[in-house]
Amino acid sequence: MILRLQDLHFPEEAARLFPDTPDRALYLEIGFGDGRFWPAFVEGLPDVPNYLGVELSGVSLLKAARRLRAAGLRNAHVAKLPATVMLESVIAPGRLSGIIVNFPDPWPKADHLDQRLLRAPFFRLAASRLKPGGAVLFTTDHQEYFEFACREAEASGVMEVRLEPPPAAALATKYALKWRDLGIEAQHARFVPTAHPAVPLHAVTPYPDQEAQVPHAIMTLPDPFDLSDFERVTVRGEHHTVVLLDAYRSLRRDEYTVLAHVEEGELIQEVLVNVTGRRDGSTLVRLAKFGGPVITAGVKAAVGAVADELQRRGAVLTHHGY
Repeated sequence: MILRLQDLHFPEEAARLFPDTPDRALYLEIGFGDGRFWPAFVEGLPDVPNYLGVELSGVSLLKAARRLRAAGLRNAHVAKLPATVMLESVIAPGRLSGIIVNFPDPWPKADHLDQRLLRAPFFRLAASRLKPGGAVLFTTDHQEYFEFACREAEASGVMEVRLEPPPAAALATKYALKWRDLGIEAQHARFVPTAHPAVPLHAVTPYPDQEAQVPHAIMTLPDPFDLSDFERVTVRGEHHTVVLLDAYRSLRRDEYTVLAHVEEGELIQEVLVNVTGRRDGSTLVRLAKFGGPVITAGVKAAVGAVADELQRRGAVLTHHGY
């Protein structure tokens, strides 16, 4: 099944995602490509572990979902989501039996090294989410990245590096076959936690059912009022950046919709904020439900940024909940 961001709970419970197999081991695969690894890895196992996969490519997401479905793996879900968001906010501490990373982007240029996944902060986060006996399984064709990752794992202070032959399933993936045909051998390491540091869950609040909790503001707009000359607005907080990209006027009634881009680390959302006139003459500024946004500090700040822009244009704020 393909999971959308709004389908997830923060943190997630195995009994909800895997109601038929809640007590089985849970594996996370980061960057699963076209999904070849997992079906091959678990082939023949009597009790196939539960599986979550994260990927940033929408095409890969669809290919992997079809492959998992064709293999009859009903306890396998994939999501278009950054790996750190899944680890920081969705997976509870000590829950994972394994984290799989096959042929990640090596970001080979010197000024791109901070883009690499397998750095010391990742290993500390991974160790906090792995249960005793769990491990990070890493396979790559890129020798320099392999050595870099091993050094970073040791530098994390919470990982032991064990060099092993790659799993057969890793050598049957798309990139493994590509590099094999070019005569390039794959390297493999198992990173085993020597400690499980306490890394708390990063708080993310799902979109609530209670209307009163949705970020909003009540305002009185000047008459006349117009947003046709709206220009991009950027608001930076300690942990988020909000960019109000554009404002659109409804053709049906006196209403505007503001498109906002919200960045919080690797969690990026595009949200809509409605500016709607009410019968009593006031105006409701409210996060729209369209797209199933996940309410975070940055999303609340987006609603606040719209209210601030309206105040700059002469509106009076009478109440807010953001």
